[in-house]
Amino acid sequence: MPAPPWTAPEPALPHYTGPLLTRDSGAALTAAAGRGEPSWRGSLDLGRSTGEARLQADGWSWGNGHYPYPGKLRDRTIYWWDGEDFAPVSRFSGALIKLVPTGWNVPTFEIDGIKMLPSAKASPLDDARRKVALVEPRGKVVLDTCGGLGYFAACCLEAGVARMQSFEKNADVLWLRTINPWSPDPDAPSSGGRLQLDHADATVAIDTVADASVDALLHDPPRFGIAGELYAQSFYDQLARVLRGGGRLFHYTGSPNRLTSGRDVPREVARRLERAGFRAELALDGVFATRR
Repeated sequence: MPAPPWTAPEPALPHYTGPLLTRDSGAALTAAAGRGEPSWRGSLDLGRSTGEARLQADGWSWGNGHYPYPGKLRDRTIYWWDGEDFAPVSRFSGALIKLVPTGWNVPTFEIDGIKMLPSAKASPLDDARRKVALVEPRGKVVLDTCGGLGYFAACCLEAGVARMQSFEKNADVLWLRTINPWSPDPDAPSSGGRLQLDHADATVAIDTVADASVDALLHDPPRFGIAGELYAQSFYDQLARVLRGGGRLFHYTGSPNRLTSGRDVPREVARRLERAGFRAELALDGVFATRR
């Protein structure tokens, strides 16, 4: 009996709708109040939109909420209103996971200080858009093995994907998604019911995906040293099983320093994908492959 094409959906975590502050926006807000101005206009959702905060002596109002003026805010930190104070968007449960602002508005995130998404030369969302374009998601069924902040999913929705399944193993990363206004909400009208996000380990959940039921694959695993199982031949064999003939895959590898690691991870990945039944070539900062 064939496996079902998707895992059973889980209830989605509610998305945060309050203000988000960075050091710069918090300082601008406080400075405007110090000058006695009645309002401050700017973005309180990391550049998604611009709005007006009403300034009073005892605090400021935005939307339906009233908030105290923030104290000193740290650089490279995003703050959310936790009901009592503006707190860093971070969690610690074995590792410190933190949402981090960038010069492009769209945030990246870090695990124990290691940046998980490129942001030096382009917005993490624009970077994801270039990679997603390689698999041409319009009208397709796409599997996203390591969902992260959901930028691959956002780009696929934007490009007209028919249906998308996304797995994310880390519960804290899923929580970051609910705070980050740039992460797609599966329940939002803009998603149109096309995105299913599951809290699941891709190496296990892949067993629930039916043979040749996927038109395209996006694989953005953590570094090899952190999650070697996501670079294993056995996992690549599973990716080949679920992808239809002619289907496309983009596998992010980054550009590990061969002088320090002693390994050429992108070429190792390409060879393993070839053994699994793909035609593979290096592309962008990863490997692009087509199912034979």
